[in-house]
Amino acid sequence: QVQLVESGGGLVQAGGSLRLSCAASGRTFSSYAMGWFRQAPGKEREFVAAISWSGGSTYYADSGKGRFTIPRDNAKNPVYLQMNSPKPEDTAVYYCNAGVVVTAHPGEYDYWGQGTQVTVSS
Repeated sequence: QVQLVESGGGLVQAGGSLRLSCAASGRTFSSYAMGWFRQAPGKEREFVAAISWSGGSTYYADSGKGRFTIPRDNAKNPVYLQMNSPKPEDTAVYYCNAGVVVTAHPGEYDYWGQGTQVTVSS
């Protein structure tokens, strides 16, 4: 069974830092683009960041530019989300995903994790 499992979520103070991890099982995702989306209560799921299979290209939503990075290490976990200086509006469930192309469109991703809750206190 192919699975993506997020971890590292929790409660963090605004201005702190948090690192989310996405572990894979059932197959390797080294040739897949990886991404992070999030969904806050009452809101639609939105794009956060994405990285190409090689790691050579990264894309960020305006909301996270300059604060979030999306490193990947195909030898360990396929992707991380480093959240620096989080804000209360970053509070959401964060999902990692894998797909053939790097895109901000959620429908283009083939695999999704179950999500991890991130809560940023002011």
